[in-house]
Amino acid sequence: MEKDEKEVQDTEKKENNKKADEIIELKKQIESQKVQIDETEDRLKRVAAEFDNYKKRNTKERDGLYNSLIADIVSNFLPILDNLEKAVEAETKDEEYKKGIELVLKQFKDVLSARGVTEIETVGKTFDPELHEAVSSVQDASKGEKEIVQEYRKGYMIGNRVIRHSMVIVALSLIHIWRCRRTLGC
Repeated sequence: MEKDEKEVQDTEKKENNKKADEIIELKKQIESQKVQIDETEDRLKRVAAEFDNYKKRNTKERDGLYNSLIADIVSNFLPILDNLEKAVEAETKDEEYKKGIELVLKQFKDVLSARGVTEIETVGKTFDPELHEAVSSVQDASKGEKEIVQEYRKGYMIGNRVIRHSMVIVALSLIHIWRCRRTLGC
């Protein structure tokens, strides 16, 4: 009987060792799969972030292209808009004709506004070479340095892009004019 008990114990030990080896092997597989899952999860996060960046970049490029196309088209219509504004300012005896021109002008401006086109503010603002084109200057002690005193031609922009610069007259102080003539010969 002792022999049988010993065999049973040996068999149980072998089975226990075998089970322990299987458990160790399963734990190794689990750890290996955890590492694979972590790597896959990391790759997934990177791909998702890369795709999100792609969408943002694509949207920005598309908006830039849209604004560029609108700006190109609108720049061709600006002389027409200028002429409509001159027609509204012109004296006429036919008030109905003038009202019709005013309505067409308003409709034209509404269409531009709906597309994001805005007029550049000028009179009373400080001269900004990014937005304005100075065609003349005047000496005026009552105005601030580089203050715009008159607008010759309206300027327009879409978003941050200038379609056409405003043509303006800028007030300069005597000191600025003296420095300019002394250093640049203007």
